[in-house]
Amino acid sequence: MSGNEKQPVTEATNISKRYGSTTALDGAHLRVLPGETHALVGRNGAGKSTLVSILTGLQAADAGEVRFGGAPAPRLSDRDAWRRHVACVYQRSTIIPQLTVAENLLLNRYDRGRSGLISWRSLHRRARELLAAWSVEVDVGATAKDLSVEERQFVEIARALSFGARFIILDEPTAQLDAAAIARLFARIRDLQAQGVTFLFISHHLQEIYEICDMVTVFRDARHIVTAPVADLPHADLVAAMTGEATALDLPRTRRAPAGDRDVVLDVAGLSLSGRYDDISFQVAAGEIVGLAGAGGSGKTELAETIVGLRAPDAGTVTVAGRVPRPGDVGDALAGGVGFVPQDRHRQGLVAGMSIADNTTLTIPERLGAAGFLSTRRRDAIAGTLIDALAIKTPGPELPVSGLSGGNQQKVVMARALANDPTVLVLITPTAGVDVRSKQFLLDKVDQVAAAGTGAVVASDELDDLRLCDRVLVMFQGRIVAGMPGGWRDRDLVAAMEGLTADV
Repeated sequence: MSGNEKQPVTEATNISKRYGSTTALDGAHLRVLPGETHALVGRNGAGKSTLVSILTGLQAADAGEVRFGGAPAPRLSDRDAWRRHVACVYQRSTIIPQLTVAENLLLNRYDRGRSGLISWRSLHRRARELLAAWSVEVDVGATAKDLSVEERQFVEIARALSFGARFIILDEPTAQLDAAAIARLFARIRDLQAQGVTFLFISHHLQEIYEICDMVTVFRDARHIVTAPVADLPHADLVAAMTGEATALDLPRTRRAPAGDRDVVLDVAGLSLSGRYDDISFQVAAGEIVGLAGAGGSGKTELAETIVGLRAPDAGTVTVAGRVPRPGDVGDALAGGVGFVPQDRHRQGLVAGMSIADNTTLTIPERLGAAGFLSTRRRDAIAGTLIDALAIKTPGPELPVSGLSGGNQQKVVMARALANDPTVLVLITPTAGVDVRSKQFLLDKVDQVAAAGTGAVVASDELDDLRLCDRVLVMFQGRIVAGMPGGWRDRDLVAAMEGLTADV
């Protein structure tokens, strides 16, 4: 090492890890320099999660070495030493929802008085000082379950920094954030970077890599493919490195709108929900894909959830193929021909302890047996058909869904939505937290289902999701403020989402 070269914050060299016959990492390496925001990208199954678990000391590599600041990593049993070197803010929060912010920040590090009891005054003072030091504006007495996703992330970052770590891994930090919250997160990352904090940023949203990161490392098939300055790696080259092939994902995704007269399969008339959206009306024809775009607080998510029965409106009606499901009744909406891909697959889309077969067939119990009895043979046969149709990578339908990668889990959610052959398919941010190839597959599946005559509603602020749509309705502060046909320009759609137009 030359005298002018920086000592890496972390360096993983020739890392290999196997689980039985599966190779999770094969001689992989990563080198992160101080002050960088370094992206780690790759398709689901590329080895990113395995490397993170090794970098954070949750498991040991079969071969290779991890070093921090030039020194060997601590023993796995020395958790305090690991916390001083590195912390990970996961997509699924590790904050304990029943505890306050202060209790979460200083868990197992509480000050105690002479009696041995916790000094709550001291605890709150230390928590306020900690948050102030890192410019995190959250009430230390608030219960964690009442925090937004964004606030929970900032609390987790502050907690990690309180142990002394100056190397933070952010695992899909934007998957559940709207555009405004993402902008605030990126501003905080830049502020912390200026204070000497180094980040490893894991994301499936490639545009974010170009916006926030200095360097990028690509993994594919358990191996290191390339490390390069982000500015030197064109978008097409980055995707090619991730997939091993050229891809047309950068091209505008447009489709031909259904030709001729089509039956109306979804009629939303005068729908209102206090504080969420007001007087919303639109129709979807058979084979048509309609987008609902909008930032956080626009009402698009709540509107989509009303269509599927998760919310009951204060006024208005939802009609599916001539039938009006009972408001606020998911079962009746499903029976009426609605399929649903929810916003958060972990909380709303999957039962983690159940198998793929059980998850994919949850919406069709009447097809699994007679007189209330379950035929496992019939269930597995139906699940097998769905697994093949969605290209879910699994050794069999009996595998717990928790054992799948994020992209394959999302395919399971999609499979369940399609299991009842819906007349209308409603999807909320359907490609959140999945790799580039899974994203393309899922969007192609929506296109395929629509081509067969199903109407679809895609509620999202992801431009790639919305490019698929025949037309996009833009919502702002609970109202539809613009309607755009396919082929819209990014800047026009984003401007409408931010309330900069009133052209309906």
